Amino acid sequence: MKSRGFWLAIGLLLLYVSPYFILGENAHVRIHDSLDSNIAWYKVLADTGTLFASVDAVIPNIMNGLPRNSLGTQWNLFVLMFAFMPPFTAYALNQLFLRLLAFFGMRLLLTHYFLPKEAPSFILNGTALVYALLPYWAPGGGSIAGLPLALYAFLDIRQGKGKLQQWAIIALLPFYSSFVLSFVFFLACLSILWLYDFIQTKRFNARFFGALAFMTAVYLFINYRIIYQMVINPDFVSHRVSFDRGNGDLFDAVGIAAYVFIVGYTHVIRLTEWIVLPVIVIVLLLAFWKRINVKTLFWLFMLNGVLSVWYGVYCWRGIKPLKEQWKIFETFNFGRFQFLEPPIWYICFALALTFIWKHLKWGRPFALGLMGVQIAITFYFCEEWKYRRSDSVTYKQFYSTELFESIQAYIGKEPSDYRVVSLGMHPSIAQYNGFYTLDGYIVSYPLEYKRQFRKIIAPELKKNHTLKYYYDNWGSRCYLFADELGKHYMFTGGKRTVDNLDFNTKALKKMGGDYVLSAVKIANANQLKLKLVHTFTNDSSPWTIYLYVVRPT
Repeated sequence: MKSRGFWLAIGLLLLYVSPYFILGENAHVRIHDSLDSNIAWYKVLADTGTLFASVDAVIPNIMNGLPRNSLGTQWNLFVLMFAFMPPFTAYALNQLFLRLLAFFGMRLLLTHYFLPKEAPSFILNGTALVYALLPYWAPGGGSIAGLPLALYAFLDIRQGKGKLQQWAIIALLPFYSSFVLSFVFFLACLSILWLYDFIQTKRFNARFFGALAFMTAVYLFINYRIIYQMVINPDFVSHRVSFDRGNGDLFDAVGIAAYVFIVGYTHVIRLTEWIVLPVIVIVLLLAFWKRINVKTLFWLFMLNGVLSVWYGVYCWRGIKPLKEQWKIFETFNFGRFQFLEPPIWYICFALALTFIWKHLKWGRPFALGLMGVQIAITFYFCEEWKYRRSDSVTYKQFYSTELFESIQAYIGKEPSDYRVVSLGMHPSIAQYNGFYTLDGYIVSYPLEYKRQFRKIIAPELKKNHTLKYYYDNWGSRCYLFADELGKHYMFTGGKRTVDNLDFNTKALKKMGGDYVLSAVKIANANQLKLKLVHTFTNDSSPWTIYLYVVRPT
């Protein structure tokens, strides 16, 4: 039975990722923080040969020479894959890898530390499966998917059972995960656990401490570019120093904490609100009523609450004085402790189902039914079904390489000889297709460049307070913002027209801007010294691109 359940879970996992391999580039893929950024970044690194460039190198294709360090380390499995295979192949294999990592990691963790030996195998394999099928932010690799495996390794080492396998896990996981996204918080929490052990036992657990120090050291080595750029290089001032986040009042903070606790966050979608959370709450109430000890479930549930509350506090303007005094609390997102919540939720789910199986009449079929529904929910929210339902574009349609090749051919010059900006669409599309762009979505770029680019869009920002706040107080999207378009960048079909665009074309020309690739028609182009030279369409592309040349001012 255990063998059948295991292979059934593996079969469902392979079915889940099959659209990437069956449909290829015709598959639907998340756009936000994926197609609009990471995928294009890594392709540019591979295409320009700057993947292993020095810390002083620049990437000429983006922002008139973006520091190479701004696109992060090359010592990441997902990033390295772009140097050896087509981008979509890298994306598809990454989807498979991270889900296998999540499945086996959760299975090991539950088997060794949380589930009793007599627990039904469907709870073990089912929980590992639903955790593996969560709609992960794919560019993060093992940042969340790998947390159970990391916890298993550290708990073994803590108990003195750590052998080569456990040390290999903590040595290799940093090459497939993000330190700043999740593992810095994971290691911080485990350090608190180490300190708790030390206070309780008065014993210095050298192996546990050494494992924490070792993994931290590996991450610091891998992220040497970030350290150099943000700490060592005196000539680089990041646009992140202008961040001004977390200005909500107490009511806003409470609402954010509640939302994160129930639903999660865009990079940490847990799918817990329909089955997992209600089941856990009901089991806790039943256990209290029947006076059954479920303290592990209770304290893990409370821990999730604390992590969610902390995120709400981080978004509260009441801690603004702290952020102003210590700028690192603004430039670095310390609210991401809630990125640790997904594995905790599913450990709780496994414990709750075990309680139902053990203590309720008809508990086994009831628990099995709940697991089946949760598996169905994960399939319903897989990328292919989710974005197909919303009539989103496919990977191939988003980048539309044939269409943009025709634009390059029409311009007839080497892409390095001119610069473009995009309107009504993500600049990553132009970057992916080999154009040199003045705009982009970059997590850390020079503050001075942000100020220069602002001169182009200043008249439009003046019209729209939301866009002004968005750019001035965050600004990682260095885009051609327009009041009439708002914070939308997917105007396919070519039917939209901007009537009263007000760009500083002189500033655009001064920065080297030669062409505007626009997904919308600009009605007052002549007033802006823009000349429409051609309109591009393609039967296989959803885009209509209006090519405007920037005339001398």
